[in-house]
Amino acid sequence: MHATSVLRNAARTPLIRFLGKRSVPTSVDHTPRAHPASPSGSLPDSFVTYRAKAQQHGPLGAAAVGAGWIGRRPGAALGPVEPKAGEFFDRDELPQRFHRLPWTETEIEAIETGGASLFN
Repeated sequence: MHATSVLRNAARTPLIRFLGKRSVPTSVDHTPRAHPASPSGSLPDSFVTYRAKAQQHGPLGAAAVGAGWIGRRPGAALGPVEPKAGEFFDRDELPQRFHRLPWTETEIEAIETGGASLFN
C-alpha cells in the first residue's frame, strides 16, 4: 500500500466549522460618516477643502497646487529648509551628552555571535 496515494484520495475535512448557511446581507448602509474618534465629528465638505488645509512634505493648499508650481521647480525654490529655534534635524547637532555612544568591542562581539560570546 502506498501512503501517498491513500492521502491523495482521502477526503479533506476542514478543521473549522461554520454555523448556518452563508448569507449576504440584503441592505448595507454605505453612506459616509465621520469616524467616532474624529476631533470635529464632521466630514469635510469636499476633497478640495481637505487638500487646501493639508500639509505633507510641503504645502498642498490650493495656492500651491492650483498655481502648478510644485513639481515644476526644484525643491530649493520652495524656500529655505532651516529648523526652528529649539528644533534639530540630527542627533549630532544636539549637545555632546545626547550624541550616539560608540560601540564597545564587547557589544560588537555579542552582536556578531548572537549573544553566545556572553556565556563563556
